[in-house]
Amino acid sequence: MPSLRTKSISTKVTDEEYALFEALAGGQTISEWARDVLLKATKPDPAEQTLLAEILALRTILLNLHFAVSQGQTLTEEDMRQLIERADQNKLSKARQRLAEATTGGMP
Repeated sequence: MPSLRTKSISTKVTDEEYALFEALAGGQTISEWARDVLLKATKPDPAEQTLLAEILALRTILLNLHFAVSQGQTLTEEDMRQLIERADQNKLSKARQRLAEATTGGMP
């Protein structure tokens, strides 16, 4: 048996905001639309996580490569493979952490 919805959330909006919400709700009631929007906001966006993960991995690779070159080091193919592997190992967890910090207002 589905659980009954017994709690309520409300807020005041301007006429312009209300009109915008009506337009965005389409065929739904504003309540249904707002509930869907709020529930979706609690779930991480996979595309956002993936994109940030790739950017963080690229950042890791570029910073390490730049540092090595600035120190006069020559990286071998194996060095690059290891650098890429290390960047890929924890890119998704780093992305999730950064997104959580951004959501809660925490510092990276």
